[in-house]
Amino acid sequence: MKFNEDSRVKIPSLIHLTRLGYKYLSLKDSVWDLSSNIFEDIFVKAISKINKEKDELKIKNLLDELKISLSNDDLGQSFFERIINNQGLKVIDFENIENNCFNVVTELTYQKDDDVFRPDITILINGLPLVFIEVKKPNNKEGMYSEKNRINKRFTNKNFKQFANITQFIIFSNNMSYDQDGQNIFQGAFYSSSSYGNLNFNYFREEEDFDLSSLLRSLDDNDENIILKDTNLVSIKNSREFISNKDPQTPTNSILTSLLQKERILFILKYGIAYVKNLKGIEKHIIRYPQLFATKAIQKNIQEKKNKGIIWHTQGSGKTALAYYSLKYLKDYFNKDNKIVKFYFIVDRIDLLDQANKEFKKRGLSVHIINSRDEFAQNIKSNKAVHNDRGDDEIILVNIQKFENQDDVVNINDYNLSIQRIYFLDEVHRSYKPKGSFLTNLHLSDLNSIKIGLTGTPLLGKDTNSRNIFGNYIHKYFYNSSIKDGFTLRLIREEIENQYLEKLQTTLEEIKILKGNLPSEDLFSKRQFVEPMLDYIVQDYLKSKVVFDDNSIGAMVVCDSYKQAEMMSDVFKNKYIDLSNDKIGKSYLVLHDIGTKKERETAIEDFKDGKINFLFVYNMLLTGFDSPRLKKIYFGRKIKSHNLLQALTRVNRPYRNFKFGYVVDFAGIHEEFKKTNQAYFEELQLEVGDELKGYENLFKSDTEINEEIENINQNLFKYDLENLENFSTQISSILDKKELNIILKTLNSARDLYNIIKLSSKSHLLEKINFKNINLMLRETANRISLINEKEKFENEVDTSGLLNLALEDMIFSFQKIKEEELLMSDQLKEARKKTITNLKNNFDTKDLKFISLREELERLFLKKNLSEISQTNMEEIIRKFDLIYDQSKELNRKNELLRAKYDHDQKYARIHKRLMEKNPLTDNESKLYNALKSLKTRTDDELLNNSGILNNEVYVKKMISRLVIDEFNNKNNFGLDLSKTEIIKNLVSSEYLNEFRDKL
Repeated sequence: MKFNEDSRVKIPSLIHLTRLGYKYLSLKDSVWDLSSNIFEDIFVKAISKINKEKDELKIKNLLDELKISLSNDDLGQSFFERIINNQGLKVIDFENIENNCFNVVTELTYQKDDDVFRPDITILINGLPLVFIEVKKPNNKEGMYSEKNRINKRFTNKNFKQFANITQFIIFSNNMSYDQDGQNIFQGAFYSSSSYGNLNFNYFREEEDFDLSSLLRSLDDNDENIILKDTNLVSIKNSREFISNKDPQTPTNSILTSLLQKERILFILKYGIAYVKNLKGIEKHIIRYPQLFATKAIQKNIQEKKNKGIIWHTQGSGKTALAYYSLKYLKDYFNKDNKIVKFYFIVDRIDLLDQANKEFKKRGLSVHIINSRDEFAQNIKSNKAVHNDRGDDEIILVNIQKFENQDDVVNINDYNLSIQRIYFLDEVHRSYKPKGSFLTNLHLSDLNSIKIGLTGTPLLGKDTNSRNIFGNYIHKYFYNSSIKDGFTLRLIREEIENQYLEKLQTTLEEIKILKGNLPSEDLFSKRQFVEPMLDYIVQDYLKSKVVFDDNSIGAMVVCDSYKQAEMMSDVFKNKYIDLSNDKIGKSYLVLHDIGTKKERETAIEDFKDGKINFLFVYNMLLTGFDSPRLKKIYFGRKIKSHNLLQALTRVNRPYRNFKFGYVVDFAGIHEEFKKTNQAYFEELQLEVGDELKGYENLFKSDTEINEEIENINQNLFKYDLENLENFSTQISSILDKKELNIILKTLNSARDLYNIIKLSSKSHLLEKINFKNINLMLRETANRISLINEKEKFENEVDTSGLLNLALEDMIFSFQKIKEEELLMSDQLKEARKKTITNLKNNFDTKDLKFISLREELERLFLKKNLSEISQTNMEEIIRKFDLIYDQSKELNRKNELLRAKYDHDQKYARIHKRLMEKNPLTDNESKLYNALKSLKTRTDDELLNNSGILNNEVYVKKMISRLVIDEFNNKNNFGLDLSKTEIIKNLVSSEYLNEFRDKL
C-alpha cells in the first residue's frame, strides 16, 4: 500500500479543495503557456464571462499585458495591481465570487531553460496560477525548514522571476499541529508571500467558527475517483489512512479552509497584500492573521453601529500595517453606500508622525500632513477625499500637540454628513486625556466619525483608562500569542548586584552631610559611578557577541538622568572610542536638545544599519523605536507601568536565530514589572464591555455642572478674570504656594469642565463661567509657582558636591550579575489556564482515576489562589502548576486516543477496556481482552444495525448483551470468569450503549 507524501497529504488536500469549490484539472488534458503557467483558454473564457466581453482580441491584449508585466523586476507589483484593479476589463470579480473560475492542478511544471521545479498543488483563479502549496509527510527530516530553504533557492534564481512575480502567496505544510512552544517552523502549516530573498513564514490560527457542513460540499465520489486515477493512486481509496487524512480538521486541510475558501482568498488578494519599498529594495508582505481578524472585527463593530473601540495588539504585531490593510477594506465597504471616506492617523509626538509618514509611504499610500489647527478645520470642511492629483489611496496624518489647549477647531455644524471620517489613534496609552481639549475637538469635529484606538499597552488606571475613553476592545492579540507566532521574542532579565548603595549610605552618614535627600542624579552621574557601570556594560556586550556568536547585535543604555546620559557618552568616547575596534563600535547620545533633528534621524538609521552599536538615551526612543538588531537593553533607571512594558519590548523583535531579548537591570525594575503585569492580568480577566462605557462616563447632569461652576466661581471670586494683566499682578503678590495651588487646581477643574460641557452639548451652561482666558491664566499661575520654587531652591541650596566627592574618594563601585530570569507576561497565565482547562475538557473518560486526580488538582489550584490578586512570583508558580497538569492531561489524552483508535474510535469501548484493566484487572493480557471486546463490539453493533429500534427496550438490550458477553468471555475465549466479573462486564457494556443512545436523544 502507498504510504507517502502524496497518499497522506497531497491527494487528501486536492480532494478537500474540490469540497471548497475548486474544480480539479488533469494536466494530461490541459494546455497552458509554459513561460508563465497561465491557462490561456480558461483565462479568455473567464474574462469574457466576468466582463460580458465578446471581443476576444481585447481579452488577448489584456493577457499580453499581464505576461509582459511578469518580466519586471518589481516582485510582481505591476501584475498584482492590474489583477485587483477594477478599471477596464476586470481580471477577478471580487463582488460576485461565483463569477470566477476556481481550479486546482497538481505537479504543474515551473520551468525556464534548464531550471525546473514542480509545486505539489497549484491554485488557479481564472486560469492564473496565483497560489501554490508544498506539502510534506509528517515528521519529515528537517521539518518545514527544508521547504523554506528550497523555495528560497528557487525564487532567488533569476530564471524563476516570472513565477515569483505571478505567485501571490504560498502555503507549506507537513500535516502536523504547531509545536506548543511556537517560535519554530519544524512542524505545522504556514503561509508566506513570494519573495526574491528570504521568505517569512507566518502561522495562521483561525478565529472564526465555520459551519463545515455548509461551507464544504458533499464529498463527490466521482471527483475523488478522477483525482485518484489521474495520480495513479486508486489503490489507497478504501484504506483507513486515506480516510483519516480526508478529515477536514487535519492541519493541512484546516489552513486550506482558512486561506483558500473562495471568500477568504479573494479578501486576501484584494486587501491583504502590500508592497513595501525600503532601502534594500521592494518586499511583498501578506496580512497576518491577527490583522485579518482585527479588520473583520472593525467591520463588525461598524455594522453594530459602534463608532469607537480599541485594537489591543501587543508591540511588534504591526499596528501601522493593520491601519493600512483596514484602510483598503473600509474604503470599499463605505463606497458601496456611495460614501466618500477620509482616513486620519493621529499621533501624539513628532517622531511618531515622521515614522508613520515613512511607513505609509513605503506601502504606497499618499500621505497628507496637517500642520496647523486652521488647516485641520479646512480639511474637515472639505469634500475632497484625497489631496493628491493621482487619486491614490490617502491617509491624513495629524499630531495632537497642534490641538491641545485650543479653542474649537471647527464649528459643530460645519462637517459634511456625506463623508465618512475614520480616525486611527496611535498609541492610545499616552497623551489622550479624557478632559483634554484635543479629544473634545476631535469628537465635535464630526459626531459621526469612527475612532479606532491602537495600543499594545492600554492605560488601566482609575483616573485615566483607555477603555473608558475610547470604548471597548474591538480585537485583542496578546504578547504570548505573538511569541508563539514568532512575531516577538521572550525576554530575559539579568539582575545586577547593587550593594554599593548600602556602602555609600554608610559613608555619607559617617561624614554627616545628609541633612536632606541627596539628589540621586548627582551621585549616578558622577564619573566614579558611571565609569565602572559602563565598563560592565561594554564587557557584557562583548561577551554577548561571543555567547550568541553574532557580531551584529546592538545595545541601548537607558540612563538614570539627562546628566548621566551625557556622562556615559563622554566616558565612552574618551575610553572606548577606537575606530579600529570594530567589536565595540561607535555610540550616539540621543537627547532632545543634542544635535539637530536631522542628525538624530541619521544616527538612528545608522544604528539600524549596524554602523553604530551603542545608543545612550534618557527619555527618547523608549517607545515606537524598532530595530531588530537591538538585543541588549541596559536599564539604569526605573520606568513605570505601561511605559516600562513599552521600553522592555524594544528588544523583542525577531532577529536571526535569537530566542530571547535581554534586559540588564541595574535599577531594580522587577517590582514595578510585577505591579504593572498584575494590572494587565486583571484587565485580561474582564469580559469585554463590563466596565464603564466610553464618553458617556464623562457626562454630568446640569445640577452637577452648576454645583461645580459655583465652586469654581467661589474659589476665584477675589481675582480679576476679565483682565489678564490684573490677574497676573494679583497672583504675583502671593507668596503662599498653598494658595497658588488652590488657584491652579481650580483653573484646571474649570478647563476640564469646559471640555466636558462642550462634549455633552450643554453649551448654554458656558455662559455661567468665564472660560475665555483659562489657558493663559493657568500658564501665569504655573509660572508663578515655578518662580517661587526656584527662589526657595536658590535660598536653601547647599553645595554638597565637594563633600560628595570626598565621600566617593575611597568608594569602589563594582557591578556583577547575580541572577537571571525570564520575564513572564501576564497573558501567559491566562494562556496556560485556558489550554489546561481545554485539554481536560477533551478527555472522554471522566471516570478515569488519573483524570479525577488532575481535575481535583486543578480545582485546588483555583481555590487556593485568588487569581486577581497574584504577584509575579505567584504567577510563575501557578503557570508551572498549570503546565504540569496540562502535560499530564495531554499524555493521558494521548494514551486514550491510542486506545480509542484500536476500537475504530469508539470511545465507549475504550472506557470499558480501561475499567476492566483498573484495580483488580480482568486479565494481565491486554491483547486477549482487546480481541474479546473487539469481537463483542462487532457482534453487538451488527445486532443493533439490523434492529435499531431495540435501544428503546432497555430490558431487551441488557439480555442481548448478557448473551453475547457470556459467549465471548466464558465460552469462546475461555476466560473462565466467575459470575461477579461477568456481571461487571454486562453492566459496563449495557450502560455505555444505553448512555450513548440517551446522549443522542
